[in-house]
Amino acid sequence: MIWALSSIGRVFFDFLASTGRLTLFLAHALIQGFTPPYYLRQMVRQFWEIGYLSLPVVGLTALFTGMVLALQSYTGFSRFNAEGAIASVVALSMTRELGPVLAGLMISGRIGGAMAAEIGTMRVTEQLDALVTLSTNPQKYLIAPRLLAGVTMLPLLVLIADIIGIFGGYVVSIYRLNFNPAIYIKQTMDFIQLGDVTSGLIKAAFFGFIITSMGCYHGFNSKGGAQGVGRATTYAVVSSSILILITNYFLTALLF
Repeated sequence: MIWALSSIGRVFFDFLASTGRLTLFLAHALIQGFTPPYYLRQMVRQFWEIGYLSLPVVGLTALFTGMVLALQSYTGFSRFNAEGAIASVVALSMTRELGPVLAGLMISGRIGGAMAAEIGTMRVTEQLDALVTLSTNPQKYLIAPRLLAGVTMLPLLVLIADIIGIFGGYVVSIYRLNFNPAIYIKQTMDFIQLGDVTSGLIKAAFFGFIITSMGCYHGFNSKGGAQGVGRATTYAVVSSSILILITNYFLTALLF
């Protein structure tokens, strides 16, 4: 009995310690991000890698998600003669939930793991220590630009994903389900509201911060050579994915 309680307490205190280290790490990185000097080249590089280079992955995911959503909605609504609601369901589902969540999960696998691997490799090869020797703050040079890029670029990616996903539902509805194009577009515009889009973009900003912070934190604190870098990459992807799903629930309850 005592052994079980001690194990639970050890896990609980380890969780509190890890949370405290993460909070201090992010607080220091954010403070460094708002103080000069600013490394514009690093910022532009992260904007390019997180934003532009992620477009194919996010676009394909959104396109086929919208297409499948239209088909599945038709299968269910046709049983109740409610096929006219497909346009609104596709639009609301993409903008409120599927767009930000799926984009966040895809970016987590692509960017979060890459950040953890890159920074983790720099840690185990002592490149971070070399930056300190050269009077360069690693958090200002490596972490702050990634956090800024994640918070700003993920909402743009989600906005594009929303458009592509709705277009995918439109293509399937028109050319596969024989809907009237004018009526489908009118139903989409009548039901979708600005709040539906902005709520998804707010979620995307939080998800971008989670992805970059987890990738940077686990990479920055990796140790143990190549195996440590591998563990850091796995932890970054898994933790960011779980936090995205948890945060999505609380943001949904708060925004709606």
